[in-house]
Amino acid sequence: MRENGPKREITATVVKVLVHQRDDRGMSLEPFASRCVRGGEVHELVTTDHDDTTPGARIDRVGFLGFAEIGCAGVIDRGDEVWIGGLRVGTVLGFDGCHFPNHYNILIHVPQPCTGPDLGLKPELGVRFTQPD
Repeated sequence: MRENGPKREITATVVKVLVHQRDDRGMSLEPFASRCVRGGEVHELVTTDHDDTTPGARIDRVGFLGFAEIGCAGVIDRGDEVWIGGLRVGTVLGFDGCHFPNHYNILIHVPQPCTGPDLGLKPELGVRFTQPD
């Protein structure tokens, strides 16, 4: 059964760069494959090499990229490509809600966890969440 039709690209802007990594973070994957976001919300971008999408999967190995302000409302789906400043960073693995309703941790699957400085991130860089072809 096909669930997903075309959707708008979600844009955002880096508002704070984060510089740390952890191997024992203990995040828990939300049971949702998508989340709606509103313009003006701020969410945290977190990289991980975990690939288990089972609801409740424990996410320990993480690198923190930073916080991004959502520019336009829309839907972020598992599998969306994440681009920052023209660089394809990885794909959305899912969401951790440990800080919600303040913000979601948007978990980005990458080969190896990385931080904001690892990618040369700076405030005001553009972020895009795009639907894969």
